[in-house]
Amino acid sequence: MSSLLTEITPLSEKDCFYIVERHKSEFLFPLHRHRDYELNFIENGRGVRRVVGDSVEEIGDYELTLVAGESLVHAWEQGSCTYPDVREITIQFAPELFSPELLGKNQFSSIRKMLARAEHGLTFSLKTIMKVYSMLDILASQTERFEQFLCFLKILNELSLAEDSRVLASSAFAKVEGDVESRRINKVKQYISEHYNEEVRLDDLSSIAGMSTSAFCRFFKTHTGRTVMDYLIDIRLGNAARLLVDTTAPISEICWQCGFNNLSNFNRIFKAKRGYTPRDFRTLFKKNRVFV
Repeated sequence: MSSLLTEITPLSEKDCFYIVERHKSEFLFPLHRHRDYELNFIENGRGVRRVVGDSVEEIGDYELTLVAGESLVHAWEQGSCTYPDVREITIQFAPELFSPELLGKNQFSSIRKMLARAEHGLTFSLKTIMKVYSMLDILASQTERFEQFLCFLKILNELSLAEDSRVLASSAFAKVEGDVESRRINKVKQYISEHYNEEVRLDDLSSIAGMSTSAFCRFFKTHTGRTVMDYLIDIRLGNAARLLVDTTAPISEICWQCGFNNLSNFNRIFKAKRGYTPRDFRTLFKKNRVFV
């Protein structure tokens, strides 16, 4: 995706973060990426289409999403939004703002985990947004810089404690390594990442984990929150989405290349999980790519 627009953010080396508040009626900025972390808040944006990696969704009246990692493409597009006055607050900060030593401290453990998850894109529920709504107001209007930074930290801490935040892009599309997990789980995930385009047998995965099939299925679900089949489909779809965006290969070829043995089944699963058919998904990304 080297041809995609790479944004040079306005963040100054002397500032901890950059913040801007806008009121707009149109979303015109194209699909892009940047190395800085971005926390984006939108009010009155029902119908705006959020694209983060291979996740494409329409947002509600309130939106708060955190994106991290310079390979994670994203954009907020007009979609079906017709509201004449949409409020947007964008906060950008450099990955170096929090050193590994600082993030390693106990007081920053939840923020460390949140920033790692944000490499997939991380969106927050309305309940969580309401918890930080007044702090976002203060942050946008605060002129005393140190107090502004303290408010920023409070927002990050509150968001990191939210139990209902949701990752957006699949690991395969975002090119993100999984979290530190059980050694058995990591061995299974490694096998799936290398053989997702082949027939993956549950017996083989159980053998890798050194467990019976039934015990392994329970173990995998406990550690990942997903069934083995759900995880395998996610990996296959993520790789398929990447090929749809980065290549001109026929959709039927991508279907077989990613481990699906039936084109109709591939189209059905892709639309159910991504909200678009593979053809429409490719068209959406092609329309919004900017060559530089």
